[in-house]
Amino acid sequence: MGLCAAVRYSVNDMVSYFAAPSEELREGEAVIVRTDRGLEWGTMVSAPQQGDVPELCGEILRKATEQDARKERDIVEGRQKEEFQVCRQLIAKHNLPMKLAKVEHLFGGNKIIFFFLADGRVDFRALVKDLAKRYRCRIEMRQIGVRDEARLLGDYGPCGRGLCCRTFLRILKPVPMKVAKSQKSTLDPAKISGRCGRLKCCLKFENTLYAELKKALPHRGATVRTPLGTGVVMGYQIIEQMVNVKFPDETERTLPLSEVEGYPTAGN
Repeated sequence: MGLCAAVRYSVNDMVSYFAAPSEELREGEAVIVRTDRGLEWGTMVSAPQQGDVPELCGEILRKATEQDARKERDIVEGRQKEEFQVCRQLIAKHNLPMKLAKVEHLFGGNKIIFFFLADGRVDFRALVKDLAKRYRCRIEMRQIGVRDEARLLGDYGPCGRGLCCRTFLRILKPVPMKVAKSQKSTLDPAKISGRCGRLKCCLKFENTLYAELKKALPHRGATVRTPLGTGVVMGYQIIEQMVNVKFPDETERTLPLSEVEGYPTAGN
């Protein structure tokens, strides 16, 4: 058991636990950490505390100094932009079927990671050779998908909040269309697609709640009793727990679930 703290680091805004040198570090402070990739810039997400963590990502070396901060600004505002442009020019020179998305220059300077999109496998050996010759460090080419691209480049989703993939989702899995259908969501692609152009991740992790709420609702076509008389269920609003009921006089009313009785609750 020793001191450990959560730190946000890398271009993907990863959050992992690191061994901490002392209790003096505070949440929100910039730190220099050592990972299996080398020296990296990070930000404290939690203050150091005693405890056992299943797996430590590395160690916090020190609180970042002013000199460290200047170096990090130079990397982010200068080197990475220049490396992005150079790599894009070399991609065009070698006529490679790939789209460069992002560059990550590690704080320690031992590695530069180039993130790219491509439809299939790409032979980028000549590209890596040119980049290594120019920058004299280890070059890594990492192929990503459109969801990863949104995580790297996006900030906010259509809801106005930070992208789920950048704030808390670590594993990005495909979202099937049946999830949108089961939530009675609109099937308009413009409304159910995220920044990546794929179905929104929130559709999937909210699906468990929708499934639980649906269990209390009546089937479509079920005959129910209400304070307004007996009617037939035409539909429902899952989150609001409201039921659309059609009465013998052809009128329809939307009623709270608490006012609807006489139906089995086996789910839909």
